[in-house]
Amino acid sequence: MRTGVRIGIDVGKARIGVARSDPHGMLATPVETVSRGAGDIARIGAIARELEAVEVVVGLPLALSGNETASTQDARDFAETLAPALNLPVRMVDERLSTVSAGRALQASGRNTKKQRPVIDQVAAVIILQHALDFERSGGTAPGTLLDL
Repeated sequence: MRTGVRIGIDVGKARIGVARSDPHGMLATPVETVSRGAGDIARIGAIARELEAVEVVVGLPLALSGNETASTQDARDFAETLAPALNLPVRMVDERLSTVSAGRALQASGRNTKKQRPVIDQVAAVIILQHALDFERSGGTAPGTLLDL
């Protein structure tokens, strides 16, 4: 297992959920929700620098069938802008149902999901990052696809 803090990103149309791992790559935790638009890349860059991140994991939203959607290209475009701005490796990982899982987890804990949309984005980022960490720990290989920029 590689060491170093990784940042998990759940890209949405209005908000971006951000999570982080511990330095040993064992556990993902929420960081914050960043508003999508002007300054979003700069804010994520500030978070990455503050945490001394070594890599960014961006969720790739695919349809249940595995086909691409409009959100798939949006996430790719965002990741391709993020990588050179942060000067960090960026990996795209399958994130099917991460937001649905996040909403269900919050609902199961008794929270009102309509009032908790920013929290759902963070939880989705945690799910994406934790899945990537677990994949690497169990298989010994880095998760997803490394962007070639």
